[in-house]
Amino acid sequence: MIVWSQLKTTTMNDIDLQEPELYINRELSLLEFNQRVLEQAKDESSPLLERLRFLCISCTNLDEFFEIRVAGLKQFVELGSTQSGPDGMSPQETLKAINIRARHLVEEQYRVLNEVLIPALARENIHFIRRSEWTPAQAEWLQHFFEHELFPVISPLGLDPSHPFPRILNKSLNFIISLKGKDAFGRNSGMAVVQAPRALPRIIQLPPEIEGNGPHDYVFLTSIIHAYVDELFPGMKVEGSWQFRVTRNSDLFVDEEEIDDLLRAMEGELASRRYGDAVRLEVAHNCPEQMIDYLQEQFELGRDDLYQVNGPVNLNRMQAVCDLVDRADLKFPSFTPGLQEPLTHETDMFELLRKRDILLHHPYESFVPVIDFLRQAAADPQVLAIKQTLYRTGADSPVVDALVVAARTGKEVTVIIELRARFDEQENITLANRLQKAGAHVVYGVVGYKTHAKIILVVRREGEHLRHYAHLGTGNYHPRTARLYTDYGLFTSNPETGEDLHSIFLQLTSLGKVSKLHKLLQSPFTLHPALLKKIDREARNAEQGKPARIIAKFNALVEPRIIQALYRAAMAGVKIDLIVRGVCCLRPGVPGISEQIQVRSIIGRFLEHTRVFYFENSGTPELYCASADWMDRNLFHRVEVAFPVESKKLRSRVIQELQYYLDDNTQAWQLQCDGLYQRITPREQEEPCSAQLTLLTHLSQQGIK
Repeated sequence: MIVWSQLKTTTMNDIDLQEPELYINRELSLLEFNQRVLEQAKDESSPLLERLRFLCISCTNLDEFFEIRVAGLKQFVELGSTQSGPDGMSPQETLKAINIRARHLVEEQYRVLNEVLIPALARENIHFIRRSEWTPAQAEWLQHFFEHELFPVISPLGLDPSHPFPRILNKSLNFIISLKGKDAFGRNSGMAVVQAPRALPRIIQLPPEIEGNGPHDYVFLTSIIHAYVDELFPGMKVEGSWQFRVTRNSDLFVDEEEIDDLLRAMEGELASRRYGDAVRLEVAHNCPEQMIDYLQEQFELGRDDLYQVNGPVNLNRMQAVCDLVDRADLKFPSFTPGLQEPLTHETDMFELLRKRDILLHHPYESFVPVIDFLRQAAADPQVLAIKQTLYRTGADSPVVDALVVAARTGKEVTVIIELRARFDEQENITLANRLQKAGAHVVYGVVGYKTHAKIILVVRREGEHLRHYAHLGTGNYHPRTARLYTDYGLFTSNPETGEDLHSIFLQLTSLGKVSKLHKLLQSPFTLHPALLKKIDREARNAEQGKPARIIAKFNALVEPRIIQALYRAAMAGVKIDLIVRGVCCLRPGVPGISEQIQVRSIIGRFLEHTRVFYFENSGTPELYCASADWMDRNLFHRVEVAFPVESKKLRSRVIQELQYYLDDNTQAWQLQCDGLYQRITPREQEEPCSAQLTLLTHLSQQGIK
């Protein structure tokens, strides 16, 4: 056990940097991220409907946490595993800690909904009307809705020996019904299940023209079903109905060594995802104990897996209200993404890139040049080939449209599609089929390694030579998320970068040894050792009195050897600033070890997604952008690319933008030594600073409108 107070008198060589106390549990750190998202729902400086959206996002995040992280831990427990992570906690201990923390988080979510947001929305004339408050006119309209929209598609399921408990779809809305009496066949099991139709919205807007209705009056679908559920069981008495929802293991398993067609195997696995092992049961707070016991028995879940909630069990569906309510004053101000000079739709991207590199920062700057780059490549008769990776790109994507056009016009189009991009698998299968029909070469990456790199390579004939043009990014080629996520994208015609990308695409589509790369760092081969080498170099420079500094921004920091290298650098005197959106297993502020390390998280309007690594390098700075976080999976089990920003002008720009994040005192949270986060607020006489607002002001086309 480490005693923090004794560390100042020890030497670097005396400290065991593998001590569990030096690491924060990954799952608990992820729950702390969800807590920070939830805190945005309480932030009165944000527009009201955006606060509701943050609440819903925290619920969606928690769903995925149970579907993937908790489900995986439960599998470890079932297998009898007691293996601990760097923090020393076994799967059993982690699940117990999760139960305490997640339960508090859920209670806070519903408190914020019921005590903060619903009253605040009501003050803005946005109402969620309870059954007890329906006027006669509203009740008449809702009964008509039930009879004509809901009743024809709903299928109540009586429970008896010939009608066993049904298979319940993952995260679907359901009701357990208590009945009294006998039906037409003399059956009286006393229970039924009603599954809410998936095709219907979970929030119904009452028509404003009905007498007594306001412009934004809503009723939950659950309320309508509760009100008229007796009509589903004619001649019987409904003694009670209670909503419930089950969350299931949604991680896909495909034994890649035993299959010969990954696409077909993925299609088979997707069908079973909806009915994986149950990991969480949510029920209404007033559900009777006997009904809870019955549901737990059906799903084989214990009390630790039960969450009783005072509100809709599918809370994240309330996000629909943010789109239904047309109130600009209750949403973030609109903005137009910037378009750098001389970028326009008419700009010849190839001519421009022969002169200089271009760096874009989304969403502040437009994603349109990326689409234009592909469209020009598809239409240009001098372009011979286009090669691209696709991880997430959207169902109706102009990126894919351009690739289809290129393939149909006879260009060699090669697309590496990652079929295992979590929760986008079905969409990617559809994209793969569409591209193949157009004549593109579609490859599914490398067995055992997800292809997460964000790269495009265009091969163009110019005179007697072939020239490479490239785009490398930190985020997906997805026009919609390019409006919501912060990401960097670099256009370049640098010959060595082009050669490196050519080698990487050969690795992904063919067979062969690892090629030596000139500029790029690649997982799972060179990125991890290069990061360790660069961190250690900063430590040596600090020891020799040379300039030494590390600034790194990414989504997650988990990998133990990277953390240990950062500890050693900090002990050597390197000032380290980490901007980590989500999980951070490094423990800052430990006396004698990590006092030189500060970790902050920015939670705001946009999802922070850029990965940027800055090393002072004794006055000759190096700066990389990357598709990879500092996690085991990114560094060892994925194909990732980190690319240098070598233009002095562009590098200075990125460094300045990193400084905005380090100066942020309105949307920043600082990680404390105990693993909790403290919100940063402006000191007395200090000007408020928001990195995202500053970037919007500086980079968007017309600033905020």
